[in-house]
Amino acid sequence: MRILTRYGAISLAALAFSQAAYAQDGNAPQADTTSQGLQDIVVTARRSSESLQSVPVAVTALSGEFLERQNVTDATSLPRLAPSLTIEQQPSSLSAASIFIRGIGNNEPSAVSEQGVGVYLDGVYLARAAGAVFDLLDLERVEVLRGPQGTLFGRNTIGGALQLVSKKPTDEFHATAKAGFARYNDWYVRSRIDTGYIGNSPIKASISAQHREANGYTNNTLTPSSKDPGSLNADTLAVALQADLSDLTINYNFDYDHRRGTPAFFQMVATTPSYADYFGQSESLGGAPFVVDTVRRQDVQQAGFVDRKGNYRYDSITRVQGHSLTLSYEAMPELTIKSITGYRKFFQDTTLNLTGNGTLKGVVLDFDSPTLTSVQTVVPYTGNNAPQKQHQFSQEFQALGTAGDFSYLFGLYYFYEKASEYNRQALTAVLPVSALAYAGFEPETADAVAALNPGLENVGLNLFPVQAFGGTAKSKAVFGQVSWKPSALDEKLELTLGGRYTSDKKTIYLAGDVNPVLRGKVKYDNFSWLASLSYKFSRDVMAYARVSTGYRSGGINPRASVINTFEPEKATSYEVGIKSELFDRRVRLNLAAYITDYDNLQIQQFAAGSAGATSLIVNAGKVQLKGFEAEAAIMPLPGLTIDGSVGHVDTNYKTFLFRDPNTNDIVDVADIAKPAYTARWTARIGGEFEQPLGDATARLRVDYSYRTSMYVNALDLTTPFNENIKSPPDNNLRARLSIEDIQLGGSTLEIGVWGDNLTNEKILVYGIDFGSLGFAGATFKKPRTYGVDAKISF
Repeated sequence: MRILTRYGAISLAALAFSQAAYAQDGNAPQADTTSQGLQDIVVTARRSSESLQSVPVAVTALSGEFLERQNVTDATSLPRLAPSLTIEQQPSSLSAASIFIRGIGNNEPSAVSEQGVGVYLDGVYLARAAGAVFDLLDLERVEVLRGPQGTLFGRNTIGGALQLVSKKPTDEFHATAKAGFARYNDWYVRSRIDTGYIGNSPIKASISAQHREANGYTNNTLTPSSKDPGSLNADTLAVALQADLSDLTINYNFDYDHRRGTPAFFQMVATTPSYADYFGQSESLGGAPFVVDTVRRQDVQQAGFVDRKGNYRYDSITRVQGHSLTLSYEAMPELTIKSITGYRKFFQDTTLNLTGNGTLKGVVLDFDSPTLTSVQTVVPYTGNNAPQKQHQFSQEFQALGTAGDFSYLFGLYYFYEKASEYNRQALTAVLPVSALAYAGFEPETADAVAALNPGLENVGLNLFPVQAFGGTAKSKAVFGQVSWKPSALDEKLELTLGGRYTSDKKTIYLAGDVNPVLRGKVKYDNFSWLASLSYKFSRDVMAYARVSTGYRSGGINPRASVINTFEPEKATSYEVGIKSELFDRRVRLNLAAYITDYDNLQIQQFAAGSAGATSLIVNAGKVQLKGFEAEAAIMPLPGLTIDGSVGHVDTNYKTFLFRDPNTNDIVDVADIAKPAYTARWTARIGGEFEQPLGDATARLRVDYSYRTSMYVNALDLTTPFNENIKSPPDNNLRARLSIEDIQLGGSTLEIGVWGDNLTNEKILVYGIDFGSLGFAGATFKKPRTYGVDAKISF
């Protein structure tokens, strides 16, 4: 499949470029330079098509055309375009992300961990964050829905939802090809062909393919550039089929994404004094120098790891693929029956490069040595998480219709998944020689090590823990929503009520170093509901008030050595908003303010030790989140658009229960808990100017985004380096200049130059505090990048 995709992308692009000179009838979209106002935006925030300005939901909609022009390749770029949103790619993985909206989400990437923000592709739920980062190919739009979406979207949308909507096949033949080259030898070739209606049949299709390669942007002196941290070799394929059979429409979508590369460099930024002293002796013992630095490094050493097949590797591998089949039958003008069937699977083979150093040497316990110690290779923490895999099946039925002043949606939902992972870890625990007896060794052993190694203060213990687990999840739901727009009030008023009942069942097994294998199962039920009231004061001004609830399923912690169960989270959000378009649609201003009461917050207390990276999950928190968002777009002159947004999130922990490891007492530490993965402020301002150049159009787009500092962990008590891995404020400036609609016979050509992180910010973006292991590390923002691209359509 990967080879087929790669050569398919290149051959399709070559076909498009070679045919462009002979094309007689181009049908690429033309720039609308005569528009007198902002264009209308259609969204499916309530599972049916509605105008953005009429739907009583806080939602940001981004068109696929806009995302393509800005070279947005995956979801990690979206926070710079939408308020109150955080998406950060996790270290070691090419496809795992932590996603938070309005302070709610989840940063656990395991194969059985539930998310707090639901991600949907063509109506199909993507259950795992480990497969949420993939190349966005030929999207019609992206919708960011803020606030609980528990009624129409179901469980695990307690913070909100991301909807990715693929572009449908066109009615007539159309082809495009695009290629680009950027700094760090980052290049891609992408193409799409739409067949139009095939012959006289009601069937039309499209196929898109992309191949992308990039060298790393941090120089690992132990590898070639193609294997440096940040390198990537990726293939993506998307196929769409549509059949228009009178009252029945059938849509089938297939997507495939294969990535192989070395994730961003994970740099050690903080250690304990004893840890620094122990590993700091590496160079004198014949190993690599031990480097700890809080400033982003360019030339580094990063050791690899021997994987499960015996290969010494630096890179990681992911494969994501999915199928969706949507049937839409118009039984009568007032009733549409819809079926959405989805099947997806995910595979990951990850090298856990979380050491930030080369091959280190240290003095370790060795009972085969006369001195009970020897010099060996030591490592802060690394491993090979493979295989990590998951597959899922989902089926949804919907009935959408109208009856007089009422519109409704009723549905049934079924979901099943099976997931597992096998994680081979390697780490060196650093122990004071004087404390060996307290670490479980016989006092005679501790005395002997001290006597045979005079002056030795710290000694290492090489450990190779295995963490393996798997499980199943089954979810069933029935849901409905009814809206009333009384004709007596000219449909200015809308009252909406909705509810969803969900039943979840889960099983899990814990294996690896757990002997015997532990098994557990849990079951949860939930009823989520919403009520909203909106009123149109004029054709262009609407206000709404909304109360909505959400539910994040409970479960069993996969990273513990016992059956550690935890209860579901629940949220109730109170929101008011205004949506307006003024001055003949030259100004669009949308405002939303909310208060969210969040109960049973699932807290992951990281606990690294001899068993590797483990944790304990407890329902420790009750939080109130308050904030607002404002989004605006202005067209002061024809061809000039200025847009921007601002988001504010205030986190107030009402309770935060913590078990003191010294006294075993449970204490409330709400007054010192911090918001995790949530910036207090996010903001963006952008401007776009179009200028006709004969038959062509020049377009300049400049965007500046900002967010305040962001913590990775909520509690310093369990993560002593939390302040060291705090992400500082981020400023990002990007720009693109393009010449579009250049006529080539019957084809059109677009050429652009662009730059990102133009101020070359060097901030820390994602950290891990290994706590009792003695160190913390982080990844840093990608340096300034710039490039060129060209697109041809016919």
